[in-house]
Amino acid sequence: MKAIVVTDQAAGTAGMSLVERPEPSAAINDVVVEVHASGFVPTEMAWPSTWTDRLDRDRTPSIPGHELAGVVTVLGYGTTGLSVGQRVFGLSDWHRDGTLAQYVAVEARNLAPLPGDVDFTVGASLPISGLTAWQGLFEHGRLQAGQSVLVHGAAGAVGTMVTQLAREFGAYVIGTGRAADRQKALDFGAQEFVDLENDALEDVGGVDLVFDVIGGDIQKWSAGLVRAGGTLVSVVGPVGARPADGLAVDFVVESDRVQLGEIVQRVRDGRLRTNIGNVATIDNAVAALNPTERRKGKTIINLRP
Repeated sequence: MKAIVVTDQAAGTAGMSLVERPEPSAAINDVVVEVHASGFVPTEMAWPSTWTDRLDRDRTPSIPGHELAGVVTVLGYGTTGLSVGQRVFGLSDWHRDGTLAQYVAVEARNLAPLPGDVDFTVGASLPISGLTAWQGLFEHGRLQAGQSVLVHGAAGAVGTMVTQLAREFGAYVIGTGRAADRQKALDFGAQEFVDLENDALEDVGGVDLVFDVIGGDIQKWSAGLVRAGGTLVSVVGPVGARPADGLAVDFVVESDRVQLGEIVQRVRDGRLRTNIGNVATIDNAVAALNPTERRKGKTIINLRP
């Protein structure tokens, strides 16, 4: 099968290469999926799990990518809940070879059915962005109707999902980003926008929830805006700045079949729009994943004609 592999952590995405690899086999409770479309998160190149297994042993050359949409081709021993020929989408394990390949072995529990009226490209764009938004807002942020949410990176793949879900659940959303992101953030539902390069973040005043995808100084300044009893939720590692009278939570997104179903149903009925930027074939994937211009939305690699 065709696959994208990485071998050099220092090289990052520039070290990607398109190679031929053996097709994977299905372990107990696995399925093998014929991948039709794969999502990719650029920060994967900094994740230890891209380079080592759970025992910290080198596992290169490794196949990156953890979001997929495709069709089940093989069931492993003891696998239940899915069937051969079924359309699925979801997340592959962080420490195993990923989805930038024509086939991938995945634990069945990490996948959800993909309805026939949702195309594979859309399906592959949902798992990380959608689940990160869902879990950050509702599990970790405990969002309630009427609260205010400060969404950093509001025009990005995660930020646009956070904005739409928060609005649906009755929150007031303030998005942030660069000046060029303003209209996109507003189009996806932000009610205010803060240009982080030119506006004063503290002018926002107090908020109930901060959803941080940036870290650093932005996180530190944001912590000071959290109202008493509020929460700062981060997806960029351990929180370095904590609200004076609130919670700080960092988390790693996990696959959840029920939540994936909630997310894809919202796409089907028009409550949730995806934020897909570039779509490329596997043959053009290395160039697509090393763009010369700033990414605008999620890059999806199509593995099938």
